[in-house]
Amino acid sequence: MYWYTLTPSDVLICRDAKPFSPGNGAWASSVFPPNGHSIAGALNSLINSEKQLKFKIKGPFFCFEETLYLPRPLGFVGTTPLVPVDWDENSPLHHAKTNPFQPRPLVTPSWSVRESNENDSDNNDDEIEYRQYLPSDVVTTYLETGKINLEDWQLQNKGENQPWIIETRPHNTMKEDSRQVKDADGYFIENAIRMHTGWSLAIGVDVEIEAPMPTTMRLGGEGHRVVLQRCDALGEQWDKLQALSQHNFNSASKSIAYLVTPGVFERQDVEDGKKTSLCQAKPWEWKLTNTVNKNQRAGVLVSFATDKAVPISCRFQSSKSKDKKSIPAPQVFAASPGSLYYLTQPQSLFQDNPETKVHAWRKLGYSELLWITYKPL
Repeated sequence: MYWYTLTPSDVLICRDAKPFSPGNGAWASSVFPPNGHSIAGALNSLINSEKQLKFKIKGPFFCFEETLYLPRPLGFVGTTPLVPVDWDENSPLHHAKTNPFQPRPLVTPSWSVRESNENDSDNNDDEIEYRQYLPSDVVTTYLETGKINLEDWQLQNKGENQPWIIETRPHNTMKEDSRQVKDADGYFIENAIRMHTGWSLAIGVDVEIEAPMPTTMRLGGEGHRVVLQRCDALGEQWDKLQALSQHNFNSASKSIAYLVTPGVFERQDVEDGKKTSLCQAKPWEWKLTNTVNKNQRAGVLVSFATDKAVPISCRFQSSKSKDKKSIPAPQVFAASPGSLYYLTQPQSLFQDNPETKVHAWRKLGYSELLWITYKPL
């Protein structure tokens, strides 16, 4: 993989694929960071200007200067990790009555005792800001030890809670020979993204970009551009994370799968003779460990921690149209980056198999997992 930074030259406007036309009170919605389809489309325009090459991407992630950042794991409350109740025999909730056919409840582990002092009663944990994006050295420690130290949650520089700000921009269309705004189609609002100084997007590509570095590339709407720059330091950090993850994956013990890019877990179902695509927050092939009847085979998934779904909207060129008109593609909903999956042992995804059709999601950077060996204290 060849790693690059994408630094906006100004603001970025990354609209979703919902139909939009300026009008009274219209609002152009925006998403950030851009999804894998947007990144791949921008790279395709740059790489395939002369050659028709197929490529695979990793990311997008964030980076500060030359340090790779990944989304925080969601299986934490503040700085306190959560574990499935079945994995902690000393938990006071271990024998509580629960639904055995649902993912197991996540609880604060009995060995995670918060340090108390005179100031604890005056501190509101909800008001403390923690890193929402973790640098690669913290993630490395997490993969090695299975825990994140308290000091590693503390903000070290601006942007670690959110590397960008949103600038709301109203647009007016004036009447001819007048200083008044048009009554119809005269006003709309859109959100622009401005990244903090020193922050960039980071991507890995399995094809080396032959353009002179640095170069510019269009990304998002309104013709906004980013500066594309080679950064081998990011590749070294990612390779170290991958090596640790693979080592943990090879251990047949309790494990945690850490989702670092949006996870698209889609399945086609047939209802009343019509095909319907269904998305959920966990891989379909990971069955729960508890079974409904004796004829079922127990799976490996114990529980998981996730957040609200991430809508993935894109466009494709219609094959039926002579001018290859761009039309909206069906929208899918991805599991949030940072989701944690607790398994009795590691299990790969169907998407990882290059022979399957769904491997296309992996080529676009979706469903990237890092593996942690579960280590109770």
